[in-house]
Parts: sequence; structure tokens; C-alpha cells
Amino acid sequence: MSAKLVDLLRDGKVELVVSKAEKDPAVLQELATHLKDELRSVRFNACVALGDLGQKAAPCVSELTGGLEDEDWSIRREAARSLGKMGKAAAKSVPRLSKLLRDSEVSVRKQAATSLGEIGSSAKEAILGLVGALKDENEEVRTEAALGLGRIGRDAYKVIPDLMNALKDESWTVRTASAGAIVKIGQGAAEAIPSLMMALEDRDWRVRFRATGALARIGEEAVPSLLKALKHGNPILRQGAAEALGEMKLRTPKVIEALADMLHDSDEAVRGKSADSLRTIGKPALPALTKALHDPRENTRCLAAGAIGGIGSDAVDAIPGLVEALKDNKKAVRTEAARALGRMGSSAKGAVQGLQDALGDSDKIVRRETAIALGKIGPPAAKGASRLVDLLGDKNDEVRWRAVEALGRIGASGPEVVPAIEKLIHDKCDFVCEAAVESLDMIQGKE
Repeated sequence: MSAKLVDLLRDGKVELVVSKAEKDPAVLQELATHLKDELRSVRFNACVALGDLGQKAAPCVSELTGGLEDEDWSIRREAARSLGKMGKAAAKSVPRLSKLLRDSEVSVRKQAATSLGEIGSSAKEAILGLVGALKDENEEVRTEAALGLGRIGRDAYKVIPDLMNALKDESWTVRTASAGAIVKIGQGAAEAIPSLMMALEDRDWRVRFRATGALARIGEEAVPSLLKALKHGNPILRQGAAEALGEMKLRTPKVIEALADMLHDSDEAVRGKSADSLRTIGKPALPALTKALHDPRENTRCLAAGAIGGIGSDAVDAIPGLVEALKDNKKAVRTEAARALGRMGSSAKGAVQGLQDALGDSDKIVRRETAIALGKIGPPAAKGASRLVDLLGDKNDEVRWRAVEALGRIGASGPEVVPAIEKLIHDKCDFVCEAAVESLDMIQGKE
């Protein structure tokens, strides 16, 4: 048996070794003895096999820990990796793993940091070792050290200042990992708010993204700083602050009012993030969004309409404002208003008359989106379907397509409906023909 197992290890047939060990505990113990084999390939593959067995190999933690001192750096690395795969079951290996954070080989230090995080030990050696690794010369090691501290979680709360310093690291991966670790640690994270606010201005979008998420998870303690940032001269900071406030989904009047003010910001991206945040907040933000439908800026009116549509069926109070927006002097605003009403579905039945009037719009895109909206509203839009029938003769292919599709969805009836749709069965556009056939099936199926 021994010769056969050693042959498998020498030949790199790790899967077979793992399969045998899973079936026979005796093989597991024999496998551990090969961690001291004179052949490097045998020792290496024994480490790999034990790692693949995961927690099932917990009885072999002591032997694997011994592998951390192997003269071959690749075996030290694989022993560290395998211990990490065992998770908490490998807790007693933490002191020696921590020493590997000072190994001469970069890949060994990196793996030691990763494994300490996977084990999740709050042992003093682990935390102090990872804090020290935040200053490693190699950015991958520093990144893994930050990630490891984040995995340890609350028990690492005393390292928040060290992670705050790491937010200034030259590497974006280290800065990003540090921001995420601060939030995962949680306790004491409010202390990091000033540093995270600075990270919202980071030159790398990935760091800004992680800092935004971190501030959002900290919650209300970060609100005062975020509200103050909305008035900062840097539009990138204003944008990040608006996004973080939206992710918190705070429905307080103070937050909604501040975000509503940002709909008038000089920067388009800031206006967009503010509108999106108000959409996330939902129904309580409707008054502010409805008011923005009258903003002098075309872009702001479009953003407001889109945000209202994103709120969906809860936005019925904004229907009068959207119907009014269907008459806006800018086609982009009229288009967004029609789309918003369509996203409300049957809840927008109060807008049917306004949408039917908009079917006569001079712009083909507005006519198309209006027809789509009526189709999404469904049967409540059946009354007055003659306006949609008129669009079946539109010069634009997409308008005819959406109009005939809408007639089927609303289940339109009337002596003029079916004959008008039947004419489109032989339309020059295939997708119009297909929509006509489907609509006829839907209408006649109801009769």
C-alpha cells in the first residue's frame, strides 16, 4: 500500500490519492507521513492532496504545520495553502503561519497572509503579523494582509488605524482591500470615516467604489460627513457622497432634501447619481423628483422622469407630473416620461388619456415609446384603442411594430381593430408581420 501511494504522489496523481483518503482514514494518516519524504515531488503533492481534502484532513494539521519549515519554499507555500483550506480547524498552526509573513520568498508571504485570513484566527500573532505585512515591499502581500484582516472581522478592530494608513498606499489593490476590511471589521469603523471620505476622491475608480460601499455600510454615523461632502468643490467627491447616501436608503427629510438639491448640480454625473439615489430611496422621494420635472435643465428633467419610472408602481402620485411632461418642448423629456409611465404597468391607468394624446407626437421615438407604455399598462388602456390603430399606418417600422404589439397586449376590440391588424400580416418588415400575427392570436383568443 505504501509503495503504491508514494508512487501516486511521485507521479502527481493527486486526485487518486484524495479519492483513496476519503474512503479509508488509514490512507490519510499514511499520507501525512509522506510530508517528510526525501523526494520533493512526494512532499509537494502530499501537501496538495491534504489541502484538497480540506477539513477532512484536520487530523493532519500538526504534520502540515511542520511543512511550513520545509527547506523548499514551494512546499512551505503549499503547506500554508492547505492549512488555509482547512479553515478554523487549522487554528493551532497560526503561530508558525504568522512567522511565514517574514519569509524571504514573496509567494510564501502572500500565501501565509491569505491562509491566516481563511483560518480567521483572532490570535495576537496573526493580527500583529498581518499588520506588519501591510508594510511589505510587495503590493500583493500588502493586499492579502488587508484582506486577511477583513476576514478576521470584529476581533481585529484595533487595527483600524493601520488600515486607515493603508488607504494611502501607492497600490490601488491595497487601498481597495483596506477599505473593504474596515467595513468587515465593523467595530470602530466610524473612526475611519475621515479616511474613507478622502478615498472618495481617489484617482482609481475601484478604490472610490469600495470606499462608497464602506461608508454606506457604516450607516448613519457617516451621514453628516456625506452631507457636508455634497457641497465640496470636487464633483467626484460630490458624486461619491450622493451614491453612498443612496445606498443607505435613508428616508429622512434631511437626506432627501440634500439629494434633491443636487439635481441642480452643475455637474451632469452628480445630477445622475443624485437622481439614482432618490430612486433607490423610493416613494418618499417622489415630491422632490416630481418637482425636478420642471427644472430648466433638459438633462435634469430626463433624470427625474427616469428615476420616477424606476420607483415603479409606487410612483402613482407622480402620474400627473409625467403626463404633463409628455408635452415638454424637448423630445428626450417626452420620451423618458412615456418610458416611466410604462414601467409603472397597470398602475399607470390614470395616464392612458395623456399617453393616447402623445401617440400623435411629431417625433417617431416618442410615438414608439408611448405605444410601448400603453401595451405595458394592458387592458386598462383598451378604451380609445383607435389612436393605436391610426399608428398602424405610420411610416416608421418600429412605430408600427410597437403599435400592433400594444393592441394585442391590451386586448383591443372593435370593428376596425382586427381588419387593420390583418393588413400588417404582409408588412414589408418581418418583425411587424410577426407582431401582427401574435396580436391577432391574443385578441381572437379572448373572444
